[in-house]
Order: sequence, then structure tokens, then C-alpha cells
Amino acid sequence: MSEITPVTFRHYDAAGARSIREVVMAIQKDAYADAIASGDPFDSTDAFMTRFEAYTQPTNPGFELVVAYTSEDEPIGQTWGWPLGPEARWWTGLQMEPEPEFTREDGTRTFALSEIMVCKARTGHGIAHALHDELLKGRREKRATLLAEPGNVTAYRAYTAWGWKHVAQLRPGWPNAPLFDVLIFPLPLAAR
Repeated sequence: MSEITPVTFRHYDAAGARSIREVVMAIQKDAYADAIASGDPFDSTDAFMTRFEAYTQPTNPGFELVVAYTSEDEPIGQTWGWPLGPEARWWTGLQMEPEPEFTREDGTRTFALSEIMVCKARTGHGIAHALHDELLKGRREKRATLLAEPGNVTAYRAYTAWGWKHVAQLRPGWPNAPLFDVLIFPLPLAAR
């Protein structure tokens, strides 16, 4: 990996994220160009933006988007997530609970890291890891979770290098959703 590209981060709540919808979509189109080209309906920009709209509803408190910008103010990557409340549907489609009470949520137990992506020309420079750390720093939850496609070797390698552990599999309720691996990451503040 090359040395990290200097970036600045901007944080957005759900309303702020919706206000930069075109930026979110442009980053997704660039970062996921190969997946979009595959023709898989789940990976289409329309399906992605439908999920984005659902995640940024006012009924999803605590949503946070972080966008990485170059010194020239070019958006080059993004990540987002939210704390899972008692009514969260995140665990719907879990194949098997790895332990009793694994899916019990109260809004302070688990932070769901839903997306992390970097524009293709900027990959390999530490931006994804920097986005990851920026979103998770200072979180008050005990753990974070994300869903990873088992065949995405590059992402999977990064997640495990950053400390994420595979615990289960889950197929989300979204149309055409693949089977994902569930990864868990202990959050540093929770360890104190």
C-alpha cells in the first residue's frame, strides 16, 4: 500500500447526507463501477440509492456519513452507519445466532457500519482505513458490525487486518440481496 493521501473529512447526519445525495451517488458509481457493470440488480445505483434513502430516514436516529475530500475539495470516498436500536431490522436474515442474545439491541450495544467505499483511482492509499477509523472513533457502542461479501477478497483482507472477526452469515431483506458474512469489531471506548 502506498502512503496515505492527505484528506479532510466532513461529517453529516441523515438530513445532511440527503442534502449531498448527488455526491453520495457519484462516489458509489465510481467506487462500484465493476459491480454495477456486472448487471447484478442488488449492485445497481438505483438499488443502492433506494437503500441510502431508507437509511437516512428521520426514523433512523444516529445516522452518520463521513465523506473524504482531497485538498482540491474533490469527494473521493465515503462511509456511513448508525447505532442499532431495539426495533432495528439489521439482524433480519441472520442464518444462526452465534451466541444467545447476540441480536439484542438497545441503541448503545452495536454500531452498524453499512458502507465504506473509495473512488477507484484513489484506492490503495489508506483512504478506506482512514474513513473507517474516522467513523468509528469516539463511538460509545460496545461493538460494531458490518456485512462483507465472502468473495470480495480485497475488502475482506482489509477488514480482518483492521481487527474485524467473522461470526455468522446473513441475507438482508433487500431485493436480490446476496448472502453476506457478518463481521464484528470491538469498539475501543467500550474496552475501557
